[in-house]
Amino acid sequence: MILVTGGAGYVGSHFVRAFLAERPDESIVVIDNLSKGHRKALPSSDRLSLVTCDIGEREKIDQVLTEHPVELVVHFAAKADVGVSQKDPFGFMQTNITDSLTLFECMEKHAIRRIVFSSSCAVYGEPQYLPLDEEHEQKPANVYGVSKMAVEHILRSFTDTLGWSSISLRYFNAAGASEDGQCGESHDPETHLIPNLLKAALGKIKTATIHGTDYETRDGTCVRDYVHVNDLARAHSLAVDLLRRSPTPAFWAINLGSTRGFTVSEVLKMCERVSGRPIPRLDAPRRPGDPPALVANSQLAERLLNWKPSYDLEAIVQTAWNWEQKPLY
Repeated sequence: MILVTGGAGYVGSHFVRAFLAERPDESIVVIDNLSKGHRKALPSSDRLSLVTCDIGEREKIDQVLTEHPVELVVHFAAKADVGVSQKDPFGFMQTNITDSLTLFECMEKHAIRRIVFSSSCAVYGEPQYLPLDEEHEQKPANVYGVSKMAVEHILRSFTDTLGWSSISLRYFNAAGASEDGQCGESHDPETHLIPNLLKAALGKIKTATIHGTDYETRDGTCVRDYVHVNDLARAHSLAVDLLRRSPTPAFWAINLGSTRGFTVSEVLKMCERVSGRPIPRLDAPRRPGDPPALVANSQLAERLLNWKPSYDLEAIVQTAWNWEQKPLY
């Protein structure tokens, strides 16, 4: 059995659904406080248990690990909004670092020393070269990235001192929705580009705000590497397999991206093409902590996990458009 923290969230729920669907002999216990996650995002299955709590609630986490035969953890639970992280650094550090340490202490108490950690390309900060590989200097440009980097360093130290094995998956811009329409992106407030562009196409919001048009990129807007949430879910599943077959303690940090970057304006045009509707935009100043371009080198993921993304930008936007027209939660 595996424990999935934040399993009712955007990426976590796609992972839970895929993992249970592909592995009929596996069971999962999900911990989620449902502040951002959705109970409806989880599948109905007698192999799935949901415990509603924070990862910082030591007694509840200890009880979960006492009552369930957990042998590995997949850790998604975190605050994830870059803009909010700059305004609420204490809240981000408390949830992403301090509460994670509580989870880790409980794991060690129960001799659970294997974990897949949901990290981020935000650990790199301003790129010195592109595409970004895992050897790039870590100099985060925002509090969110600092918190992810800190947890990675903690896990790396646990390999050396406690014999843990962990994989930090540094993914780039998660996007898209499940192809069956049962699971998708639903945040309140929504801060991600593609869902906001599609909301503007549908008239759910008046305009899509474009943060920064004066970057040194091909059209002045930020360049980002978009990866489908199903591809991310598959990578986490492959990471579970790698940890299970690893004979000795190890730490891996692995990029997950498409290796191709698109500007915000190019993504807007793709959303107009897929939706068949014009999208009103509002150009606004840059957001603090936003690098001009982030594009992944994912060769290590291909080598260690045998992973490559299977969705291009048009397919990503198409699944997001299908979801946005008929969201289930």
